[in-house]
Amino acid sequence: MLAGSAFLWLLSVGSAAMAATQAGKATSTAATAHRLHRPAAGGQAAHAHPARSQSTATPHSAPETLKVSVSRIRSHGAVQAVTRQQMDHFVEGTSPNQVLAMTTPGVSFASDDAFGLDTVANTLYIRGFSRNQVGASLDGIPMGEQGFGNINGLTVDEAVIQENLSGMTVSQGAGAVDTPSAQNLGGALTYTTSDPLSKAGGRVGQTFGSYNAFRTFGRVDSGVLNSTGTKFYASYARTDQDLWKGFGYQLEQQANFKLVQPVGDRGKITAIFDYSNFEQYNYMGLTKGLWETQGRNTTFLKPNYALAKEYAYYAQNGGVPANLQGILTNDEIGDYAYDGTQTQRNYLSAVTADFQLFPNVTSKTVAYAHVSSGDYSGTNPYLVSPTSGVDMAMETGHMSTQRIGFTQSFDIKVHDNDIQTGIWYENVDYSYPMRLYEDGVDQAHNSVGDFRASQASTWYSDAFNTNTFQFYLQDTYHIIPGMTINAGFRSLLQTTHGGTKMDDTAGLADWNTYYSHPANGSMTAANAFLPHFNWDYHFKQNHEVYFDIAENMRAYDYSTQQSSGTVWGGLGSASNPAQTVFNENKKTLRPERTWNYVVGYRYNSKMLTASVDFYHTDYYNRLATVTSGPTTNQYSEVANVGRESMNGADVLAAVRPVKGLEITNSFSWNDATYEGSINGTSLKGRHQVFYPKFMYKANLSYTWRRAMFNFNATYTGGRPLTYLNDQYIPAYWTSNLNGSYNFGKVGFARNIKATFGITNLFNKNYIGGVYGAASLKGDDNPILYVAAPREFFGSVSAQF
Repeated sequence: MLAGSAFLWLLSVGSAAMAATQAGKATSTAATAHRLHRPAAGGQAAHAHPARSQSTATPHSAPETLKVSVSRIRSHGAVQAVTRQQMDHFVEGTSPNQVLAMTTPGVSFASDDAFGLDTVANTLYIRGFSRNQVGASLDGIPMGEQGFGNINGLTVDEAVIQENLSGMTVSQGAGAVDTPSAQNLGGALTYTTSDPLSKAGGRVGQTFGSYNAFRTFGRVDSGVLNSTGTKFYASYARTDQDLWKGFGYQLEQQANFKLVQPVGDRGKITAIFDYSNFEQYNYMGLTKGLWETQGRNTTFLKPNYALAKEYAYYAQNGGVPANLQGILTNDEIGDYAYDGTQTQRNYLSAVTADFQLFPNVTSKTVAYAHVSSGDYSGTNPYLVSPTSGVDMAMETGHMSTQRIGFTQSFDIKVHDNDIQTGIWYENVDYSYPMRLYEDGVDQAHNSVGDFRASQASTWYSDAFNTNTFQFYLQDTYHIIPGMTINAGFRSLLQTTHGGTKMDDTAGLADWNTYYSHPANGSMTAANAFLPHFNWDYHFKQNHEVYFDIAENMRAYDYSTQQSSGTVWGGLGSASNPAQTVFNENKKTLRPERTWNYVVGYRYNSKMLTASVDFYHTDYYNRLATVTSGPTTNQYSEVANVGRESMNGADVLAAVRPVKGLEITNSFSWNDATYEGSINGTSLKGRHQVFYPKFMYKANLSYTWRRAMFNFNATYTGGRPLTYLNDQYIPAYWTSNLNGSYNFGKVGFARNIKATFGITNLFNKNYIGGVYGAASLKGDDNPILYVAAPREFFGSVSAQF
């Protein structure tokens, strides 16, 4: 009804405006099947090195492709921008989210590989909100959650080759009502790709680096092909690198295609097709104790198969090897496994139509489809291969996702008003069969292939179908020159049906299977009025002040039945079935909501850019997976653990004392504290897990003629590891150094450029990414990923 009324109103306004003119004048925990399941106390299973009894769950001459329109990619209000030129200061192929964090206050990114491409270990936070709690879009295409597993979206690293990005922005305030997202509680990421060049040509690049890193990039631009202006580009990138510890490699292949077809002077049609195939061996998640006692190189046991079998025996029968007694617990022995891998394949296509319907009315339509599949494998030391009798087996989740949807927006200019309205609809179909493959007496099953159905036994199978609808309406009123006020709202409705479709735990007793938490049902998140207000004033040429206020809602997460942290996953126990817990939860649970407030000031001149932001967030209906029931019958459930309050500030100063030199310093403070409780244990005053209270960033960039030099350093404060804050992830410093020289034109090639980079310059041993459930207290869950050591990279690129 809202959409229909708005559309009729839009037509009437558009017609009236046309007549007047003629008369006068835009983050769940995902399934991690390759991480291991362990049966918990009382026969209860937990996910992925599962939560124990007190666990909770909680991105010179510049080539034409690098030119960026200032009107499209710039900082304004509560929005911070990262340009193509800034991305070029880092090693080719570096994750855009890693670049964002190094250059933007309030953003934290960490991983376990130098490029930042490991989707499991990546940790991205924007002012306390994780990668699964912010909105994301690519050229107007909804990208869903930016977490692992592609449940309902696609990470930017898998969607687009880094060199094809023209820029990105992050709304660190309350986001925007036109962001097509059902999970953003605070902030939004907007990625923009470059258009095809008007002149035919291309670009090639080759990178070499530590641990046999080898990255190849190529792009061909057609130039304008005919009188109508048709042009396109096609590009390919291949990134291959050995793991810096343990056995295995990480291989990413991507292809991007983009076509632009102008339609006279009325608009254009754009078509894109993106493909990616990420195949990689994973690094093992560690407890803090494993990292401290066994060192930074601790990881999966492959290729030592005999040791893997020995550790699996202890995991199932108790005790620890003699040489580790008093050092590691039996739980930590069970955290070891032979290996873990993942393969993710994605096909994303979209058609965008931008048209000027009337002199004062523009329309943008985006129709998109996304198909994703994956194989997430891991050796499970708590299962048994029935034929060989080996105390472990390989489990593989064969994920499949199909997304289809569209967005439609209108921009209407009437006098001093800029009115925007639009809708978004999306359907997601997700399936996840978990299959078991036997490990042999002398070797394990191949974990990156050979997934023949005849060799497998299906443990369980899950399926979900989600329908999302969003409508928004907003008006930006230009009060006086330089001053605007924006008011609007969005309506969001999402319904998810699904859960367990088949469970054969009992029939696979000879595999030593355990309770797998089967649950099925529907959940709906709805809110008809989520308001957003923004005031922005540019005065005396260089000054800007602004405030931003919004209410946001996050729809319910879904994932596999053994995954913790979702309404459907990891619930109950053998004596208190998951379905019973789900049915009870459905009566009381409400979607998570936030109210976000931001006030800020920015100064921008030729020699100085300075900004300061103060923000406050009230968090309602915070959901977490908690352990309930008496000690003799404990089970998991999703519960509202109360409110959270967050206060923070970001301060930035960038000085340009001489031509080509820029020195940037920023400081961030965040005090996010819980106000509720878990199972009667008060969390009041405890700081939010996994997010630092303090961050400091320094960046020095100098360009002299054809040479460029860049040095950046980041300090990340200690991060609470548990809800009671009795364990912390230690603070750390990390630095990167990059330099390049452009040789200009040589023969038919131009912009021949050589680049050299060093990541983790001082070889610091620190915890980077964090993925998984936080414990209430104690160092219990293996969710920590050690950052990559110092690595060296060199590359050569050219245009033609």
